[in-house]
Amino acid sequence: MKIVACNSNRPLAEAVAAACGIPLTNASVRRFADLEVFVEIHENVRGEDVFVVQSTSYPANDNLMELLITLDALKRGSARRITAVIPYFGYARQDRKSGPRTPISAKLVANLITTAGADRVLTMDLHAVQIQGFFDIPVDNLFAAPLFSRDIQERYEGRELMIVSPDVGGVVRARAIAARLGVDLAIIDKRRPRAGVSEVMNVIGEVEGRHCLLVDDIVDSGGTLCNAAEALLKNGAKSAGVYVTHGVFSGGAVARIGAAPIEMMTVTDSIQATEAVRVSRNIRQLTIAPLLAEAMKRISEESSVSSLFN
Repeated sequence: MKIVACNSNRPLAEAVAAACGIPLTNASVRRFADLEVFVEIHENVRGEDVFVVQSTSYPANDNLMELLITLDALKRGSARRITAVIPYFGYARQDRKSGPRTPISAKLVANLITTAGADRVLTMDLHAVQIQGFFDIPVDNLFAAPLFSRDIQERYEGRELMIVSPDVGGVVRARAIAARLGVDLAIIDKRRPRAGVSEVMNVIGEVEGRHCLLVDDIVDSGGTLCNAAEALLKNGAKSAGVYVTHGVFSGGAVARIGAAPIEMMTVTDSIQATEAVRVSRNIRQLTIAPLLAEAMKRISEESSVSSLFN
């Protein structure tokens, strides 16, 4: 078993390797003068079970090319099996035609990863679970729900909690955590007049006097979650917290969240934190390194991964 780290989230790759008890494979992922990506693996990988750790977060296209070229280098180096470990799968929000003559980019990216040489994909909290069907190779989609549930129990013990889905599409994810904790579920009814903009219409559920925790898979501009937190407090909630798997934080998201009535936003380290995120007063990170490491070990040992969903 070997672990190769690209450049999108090296601290996570190092933490995963430490949890697996093996060093990262000696490899170079660098740029030529014209910014073309060049990859060189400095160790023998012939016949090895190789895991490539790379989130396709910002800059998404650069990180995707790094992943594809690394997969090709390993394939040409005669690796026995190559698993693309993609903690955050970019382009996942383009999983269907949103209008006439628009692409399904998630399917295109799935084809690219397969063609580049991946034999298997390990990812986390896909934006749409049906993206697993876009691949013609096995896909293991891990969930942050067990990690979040344990953290909520430790941090919010003794509070009267309510789990809240920020939109109708996230109800299944929020319900899973609510069921684990044995608490009630509320839903934010919102509309999105245009991309990147959301408006809260109604709060479905009795949130008055409750400590509400919004649960989502991606925080991008932060507008949806900030508006949802304000709506919950207007409806009588005692506080509003947030648990999100992938912290994209584009544009002025960190400042927007810092100014919002969000007690604490908890995100995983599937995407490497920027300096703004690290110093933010109300954003904290949970590591997914032990979860990824355990999944990788089980894949290498040909044992069950599904028990990690519990």
